[in-house]
Amino acid sequence: MADISNSDNPVLEPKPKKERPPRQAMPEQAPEDRARNFYEVPYGYTPELAMLEASRCLNCKKPKCVDGCPVHVDIPGFIALIQEGNFIEAAQHLKEQNALPAICGRVCPQEEQCESKCILGLKGEPVAVGRLERFVADYERESGAVATPVLPPKTGKKVAIIGAGPAGLTAAGDLIRMGHEVTVFEALQETGGVLVYGIPEFRLPKEIVKAEVNFLKQMGVEFVMDFVVGRNATIRELFEDEGYNAVFIGTGAGLPAFLGIPGENLVGVYSANEYLTRSNLMKSYLFPKYDTPPIRRERVAVVGGGNVAMDSARTALRLGGDVHIVYRRAKEQMPARIEEVHHAEQEGVKMKLLTNPKRILGDERHRVTGIECIQMELGEPDDSGRRRPVPVKGSEFVIDVDTVVIAIGNNPNPLIPRSMPDLATSKWGTIIVDEETMATSVPGVFAAGDIVSGAATVISAMGQARTAAASINRYLNGEEFQGPTMAATSSSQLT
Repeated sequence: MADISNSDNPVLEPKPKKERPPRQAMPEQAPEDRARNFYEVPYGYTPELAMLEASRCLNCKKPKCVDGCPVHVDIPGFIALIQEGNFIEAAQHLKEQNALPAICGRVCPQEEQCESKCILGLKGEPVAVGRLERFVADYERESGAVATPVLPPKTGKKVAIIGAGPAGLTAAGDLIRMGHEVTVFEALQETGGVLVYGIPEFRLPKEIVKAEVNFLKQMGVEFVMDFVVGRNATIRELFEDEGYNAVFIGTGAGLPAFLGIPGENLVGVYSANEYLTRSNLMKSYLFPKYDTPPIRRERVAVVGGGNVAMDSARTALRLGGDVHIVYRRAKEQMPARIEEVHHAEQEGVKMKLLTNPKRILGDERHRVTGIECIQMELGEPDDSGRRRPVPVKGSEFVIDVDTVVIAIGNNPNPLIPRSMPDLATSKWGTIIVDEETMATSVPGVFAAGDIVSGAATVISAMGQARTAAASINRYLNGEEFQGPTMAATSSSQLT
């Protein structure tokens, strides 16, 4: 038998397992401080923290995180550049797929998308993709190193983008990079859509949105403000009179939904849209510096459990109110991001869970004095898979408030469909598209975002917009598209 014990055949020792650092927390304002100001809550990563967090990435050969990203960002690619300390290059690489990285790094639900697919998350915490995305975007902007990319020769084709929200801005960014002439038509006086009127300053500073829009302007995107398509001009007129070769609709879902209970017409009842628009876009919180009627109140109830409800509640808190979230299901069933619920509770927002409003109470001047609610309990699961809330008989009670904010969702604005009868729409008022191409029933017209899917996330709207932009490019190059037909849509589905 051969001797294997000599020094020429050493016993191989197993390599020590590489210890990876824990997920790096992002420094933020203390709850007691931020609850009374509108400054951004998280401070962001330092370069040292960013490189440490980036070092946790496994650089997978088949990165599932990319599959979880609606815009298919090369996540391992930009993180590898952070590991090397090449922050500017990382930002530029990121922006090849995502025109709005500083925004997405702040408001996208990464925990449900890219980070949920991270291998590290199987036995621990995933890589903080959103925080790293925010870091490189901020680093590039603050360093003054934002460079306009080299664009291809002009194609001579014109594309009209309707709506300057996340979907419209994304489509504009992709199409200008393809060499087309792009004009964005926006009904409001500010660009950004829900990014400026809906999301509060402490979660998404408006200067960030302006910087992202300015990047698009530097590339050549034209913006026409205070222009309502469907009133100032129809889509047909954009084609026939203005010479556009294709149209993209990204008007979102800005029509508020209400509860349908007694008292919703009282003074002091707001839709979340109105409440947040007054604060964010019209700067009511700075009254009288800005001549918008103030919305400061002492006792506020916000009805709903999504991100918009959290935004409304945290805004009301900063305006000095004693704030209750009224939600008919349990905390774990809230559709809001875990981070947003956590921040709201830290700051002092009170949660009235398993609670459903029955009516809003008022005085002889028709002003809100309270909201009557009933206690709920969870029954059998409904169609969404969540246990259905069931009223508890005889459990009615009143919360004394002077303001009620309804934050239970939004519906699409019907203006464009009504001005274009041959545009197929669903019974909910959303525009029907071919999901593979985002083509509508009208040749040359494409749509994406909340106007198609109903109220959803910023990043999902951007993902659809990227698909639509690619389809528009193919359409302008001569490819024919078969969108949904009016004949395939029953009359009951049309608005």
